[in-house]
Amino acid sequence: MSKKRVLLLSEGFGSGHTQAAHALSDGLKHINPDISTKVLELGSFLNPIMAPIIINAYRKTVSKQPKVVGMMYRSNYRKPINRMTKNALYRLFYTQTAKVVEKLNPQLIICTHPVTGMMIAKLKEDGLKTPLITVITDYDAHGSWVNQEVNRYLVSTDVVKERLVEKGVLDNRIQVTGIPIHPKFWNSSNKEAIRAKFKLKDMPTVLIMGGGWGILHEDSVLSYMTKWRETTQLIYCVGSNIDMKEKLEADPLFKHPNIHILGFTSHINELMDVTDLLVTKPGGMTCTEGLSKALPMLFYEPIPGQEEENCEYFINMGFGEMLTDSDSVDRWFKRIQKPDDMSAFRQTLVQKRNMHYDPLHCVKAVLQFL
Repeated sequence: MSKKRVLLLSEGFGSGHTQAAHALSDGLKHINPDISTKVLELGSFLNPIMAPIIINAYRKTVSKQPKVVGMMYRSNYRKPINRMTKNALYRLFYTQTAKVVEKLNPQLIICTHPVTGMMIAKLKEDGLKTPLITVITDYDAHGSWVNQEVNRYLVSTDVVKERLVEKGVLDNRIQVTGIPIHPKFWNSSNKEAIRAKFKLKDMPTVLIMGGGWGILHEDSVLSYMTKWRETTQLIYCVGSNIDMKEKLEADPLFKHPNIHILGFTSHINELMDVTDLLVTKPGGMTCTEGLSKALPMLFYEPIPGQEEENCEYFINMGFGEMLTDSDSVDRWFKRIQKPDDMSAFRQTLVQKRNMHYDPLHCVKAVLQFL
C-alpha cells in the first residue's frame, strides 16, 4: 500500500512557522509511519536568491524597529488579504507553486504561514482539489490567515477560534488543537544525563532564549541576571545570532562557571527539562514548548502584535508574567531558590497544562482528517 503524502508549507519569517511544520511532520510520521511528508519554505524554495534578502530585511526590522512591525500587523488585522494582493504576490514570487504541487502530488497540504496559505488558496480558487489545512502558530488570528478555500483550521485556543469566526470563517471548519510541538518534547529526559551532557550543575537554573534568530537586545535587565551567578545557573541561548554570542562571551559579566552561552541547538527540550524558569521572547512555538514542560515563564520585549497576544494568553493562564525591571528578576530568582515552593507551583502548572494542552492533539486531528 502506498504511503499517504502530506506537503507542509511554511516561510522563513521567524523560525516558529517552520518549526511548527517540522514538528507536525515528525509527529505524523512518529504516530503513523505510513505517512510521507515534505516540508518546504516555499518562497526560499522558489526564489533562493530573493527570499534571503527579503527575510533578512524583515529580520532587521524586527530587531531594530519593532514598532513598524506592530503597525504592519495591525493595519490589516481585521480583514482577509484581498484578491488583488494575493494575485500580485503570486505573480511576483510564487508562479511555480502549481508545478511544485503537481510534481509532489500530495493528498493533503498543510500551511503554517499565512502567505503560503494564500498561495494554495489561490490555486484552489483556480481548481486545485487537494484539501488545505491551515495551522495558526500563535495565540491570535490575524486577518491574513483567513481564506475561504481552507478546509480546516487548527488553532491554539478557543479565543483564536472566536476571532476567526468574527472574521467570517465557518465554525465547523475550526478545530482547537493547540500548536504542534516536536515529538522530542512529548516526554521528559533524564536530568542527570542532561546535566552531564551539557556540563551543568544540579542547582537552580534559568534558561534565557531569544528565539531562533537570537534577538537578545543589549538589555540591562538581562545583564542584571548575572548578579545571581553564584547561586543560579544561567543558560543563554542566542540561536543563530553569532554576533550576540561573541559579544556575550567577551563580556566579563558573563565569564563565570555558572553561566553558559549557547548558539543554535536542537536540544532545547533537554535544556528545558533541567530548567526552573524560562526567560524568553514570547514566540508561539517557544511558549508552547515551555507550556509542554510546565515551566514558569518571564517574557521580555514582545514584538507588537502576535507576541503581545501570546504574552496575554500565558499571563492570564498563570504561566508567566512580563519581565519589567530588576525587581522582577530578584523576585523570581529568589523564588527558584526555594525548592518546596517551586515544586508546589510547578505541580499547579502541570495540572493547568493537562487541562488545556495535549501535544498529540494537533497530530491526531490531521490523521483524522486524512
